[in-house]
Amino acid sequence: MSRSDRPTKADVARLANVSTATVSYVLNNAKGVTISDRTRATVQQAARQLGYRPNLAARNLARGGSGVVLYIVPRIALGELAIEVGSRMTTALARHGVMSLVVFETEDDRQVAEALSSFDPVAVTSVFPLSGGALAAVEAAGVPQFHLGSSALRSVGELHLLAGEMRVDHLTTRGHRHLGFAYTNTVKWRPLGDYWLAGIEAAARRRDLPEVHVATIGPDDAAGTVTAWVEAGVTAVCAQSDETALVVQHGIREAGRRCPEDLAVMGIDAIPLGEVAAPPLTTIAFDAEIIVDIALAALLGSLGYPIPAPPPDTGLARLIHRRST
Repeated sequence: MSRSDRPTKADVARLANVSTATVSYVLNNAKGVTISDRTRATVQQAARQLGYRPNLAARNLARGGSGVVLYIVPRIALGELAIEVGSRMTTALARHGVMSLVVFETEDDRQVAEALSSFDPVAVTSVFPLSGGALAAVEAAGVPQFHLGSSALRSVGELHLLAGEMRVDHLTTRGHRHLGFAYTNTVKWRPLGDYWLAGIEAAARRRDLPEVHVATIGPDDAAGTVTAWVEAGVTAVCAQSDETALVVQHGIREAGRRCPEDLAVMGIDAIPLGEVAAPPLTTIAFDAEIIVDIALAALLGSLGYPIPAPPPDTGLARLIHRRST
């Protein structure tokens, strides 16, 4: 479609049987203007039907912004979820005429700071919350942030609390009360472990369970770590990732123990390799499509773009029960 063939506000106004001014008020989410819910819905439906996209150059010149959204992949974002969400977010925003740039957080935080300076984004998005220098740079720039757990998306709950509740509920219904948590021995991924552990501990406190036994595990010391857990009375371990759960299973075998009879194991991320673990790994899977749809509705609404109907906030995460528990 050429630029001249693209639908305009006038086209939307004709289809919705309203004035172009009303279209502008609705699509720009204008403040101080009273428009009925019915008219607002009619205009938004007409815009979607025609495939109308706002003139970003004019809109952002008026707003003083670039029209660019930064999608930041934090260092804690191990696994496929963050990449899949970023890909879907880029495609979804493009349908609304918004450019999304994927930025990977680096150890010195320069990548995020330079992207903020170079592109002057209207918003920053991510799956996991930012931390350290990246968070400081975004806050200093005064750019709105959207991640699962931010106030704009609070309706779906914070991802680590949701996952923690699901994992602890699954284990306690099977009689486990003394739980362990396995950190990877790769230091740079420690923040991801901190994130998931906070959810496990919150769920354990709600059930008055004993304190969670925390340990770092690697291939070389896996058997000793497993032995220490079992001797301390731990009967089930939640790992910070599926990869770490596989190391725990390795330790169980090396220690001459059985999974799940002597020690049950749960992962998170639902990597394909978990299906062929010995035994197959119980884990938590996240639906990237639902995450993007919910985030997109909140993001576009806050920026004054036509708001797509958000999906139900169910199905965001699901438990995959296999033989490791």
